[in-house]
Amino acid sequence: MPASPSTARAINDRLALSLLQQEGPLTAGQLKQLTGLSRPTVADLVERLAASGLITVVGESGEQRRGPNARLYGIVADRAYLAALDVRTESVSVLVSDLVGRVLAEGAAPVVPEAGEAAAVEQAMGLVERAVKEAGASGDGGRLHTVGIGAPGLVDPATGELRDSAGLPAWHRRLVAALQERFPQARVSVENETNLAALAEQREGAARDRDTFVLLWLGHSCGAAVVLDGSLRRGASGGTGEIGFLPVPGTAGLPTATDCSEGYHSLVGAAAIVELAGECGVGATAPTAAETVAEAARLVAAPQRGAGGIDMRLRRVGATSHDGAAPDTRPNPAHARFLDTLADRIAVGVAAVVAVLDPGCVVLGGEIGPAGGAALAARVEARLGGMSPLATEVRASTLGGAAVLRGALLTAREHAQDELFAAPDR
Repeated sequence: MPASPSTARAINDRLALSLLQQEGPLTAGQLKQLTGLSRPTVADLVERLAASGLITVVGESGEQRRGPNARLYGIVADRAYLAALDVRTESVSVLVSDLVGRVLAEGAAPVVPEAGEAAAVEQAMGLVERAVKEAGASGDGGRLHTVGIGAPGLVDPATGELRDSAGLPAWHRRLVAALQERFPQARVSVENETNLAALAEQREGAARDRDTFVLLWLGHSCGAAVVLDGSLRRGASGGTGEIGFLPVPGTAGLPTATDCSEGYHSLVGAAAIVELAGECGVGATAPTAAETVAEAARLVAAPQRGAGGIDMRLRRVGATSHDGAAPDTRPNPAHARFLDTLADRIAVGVAAVVAVLDPGCVVLGGEIGPAGGAALAARVEARLGGMSPLATEVRASTLGGAAVLRGALLTAREHAQDELFAAPDR
């Protein structure tokens, strides 16, 4: 059954808007070529979208002939503003963008939960309000169209609300309510941080060529996000990927329903990684787990060969010994042992995921994954190859900790565009 005229117009309008979002400003002639629509149909939709305030003339193309087709049309970027938040246990990061995703303001600040819920929410809200004002989106509070929030913990798939989970600060839930109160006309949505990171890796990062993959988040804690056939899978209770609770060999006991300290988390969480470094004889020269892993990965990297075949091993930039000579940073067996053991630990959990889902690709994300880079990913893939008959490529994240904010922004932009682009005036 053919589509009705109004349905056909809506489909054509959305197609044109999507192209303008992806490609940037286009002429009517370029829209005709990319959509395959007739010249009169394109002229009608351009007029309709311009009258709706969704697109406008932003310049002229380089064509010699002047006329309607030489005008460049673009999305009206300030039609709506978006905010994205990455809410951690003791910090908040925020960015504010226009409708096409151009970042206008950003910031980050520590939060002190010990000061109490009200104080923590006030600190976070202060950061958000400053960023919104800097971006010029404050006004009367109505110009901020959508707020996307990434937070640890479970999000109820039925209500979209952050669930009250053991071990997570209560101020997270209060922050969501405070944002909705401060910006009553904005759509405020919350999503698990690892899920948002996976969406960002799929659109802009290490999994751009994959419709099916698993993101393993390795940071202060661990988690996983599952993308199957292009769709994020959340599970019946929103708990898909709570891999920290996975019972695995090598732990002192079993996890409980409220405590993952004896689960997979106890092998690959940041505290466990720092402890492992000490056990392997790696000196505590780096203050964080991610920096410890990054240094080990650098030091076990293959040496570069200079002129005449001279071994030019990696050296610390700017570092010198007491006599002025650059220090000897040749790979230490302790660093290789540390990285190998860490890969063994990571592979234990990855093997369980692969056995159930067969994703074909696993991305190591969070702060730890990209810190280990190709050196860690290759070791995990090699261990996995010996444990599973299912071929699985292991990659390091290209976005790292920034993936949560990027995912939150991408999600907010999609929500806003779904609403604004759905039914322009006819």
